[in-house]
Amino acid sequence: AVDERAPKLRGGPLPESAIVYADRDVVVVDKPVGMLSIAYEPGDKDTLVDCTRALLRRSGPRGFDPELSVVHRLDKETSGLLVFARNLDAKRALADRFRAHDIERLYNAIAHGVVPSRRIETDLISDRGDGLRGSFGHFRRPKGGVPADAKRSITHVRPLEALAGSTLVECKLETGRQHQIRIHLSEMGNPLVGERVYIRDYEGPRIDAP
Repeated sequence: AVDERAPKLRGGPLPESAIVYADRDVVVVDKPVGMLSIAYEPGDKDTLVDCTRALLRRSGPRGFDPELSVVHRLDKETSGLLVFARNLDAKRALADRFRAHDIERLYNAIAHGVVPSRRIETDLISDRGDGLRGSFGHFRRPKGGVPADAKRSITHVRPLEALAGSTLVECKLETGRQHQIRIHLSEMGNPLVGERVYIRDYEGPRIDAP
């Protein structure tokens, strides 16, 4: 069916439907796979914050330039809801809630093997001894106490459905450290399907996936 009176479709890396909620304080966006949340290096373009700002600018009054502040992030290859603050008060309030772990964050993932229900608590460090992020004392026998820059990390893992050679799991975060779910599942012996970094220690059959 062709509707000649329908509004013109606007192209771009982020569709208008990606904004699932917006008010004067916050914007909630459905981040697609393959898009950076923010720019990490000079030259990074079409990030989620940039595209969201462009959509808001398009729908606002002439000359309107929306201000968006980042309070949390998602990995490039992770999809899901992400919230931006639109003013300083909202940024402070959201940051306080994240810091107090009052915001419930649930992630679904497919992991290799049979994944049991488990609470994981470790101290994450930037170099576990081979250049990778990881939990203190997991890759190498610890020498001395926990480093001062280690970050306490807690993940609750719950299996949802058994699949062929893998398990659909739900991960609930108490803390939101970089790569936390990927690291914790890999150290359990159940790396994510599609994992490229934290799978080097896995000796089971690997499921190839993008």
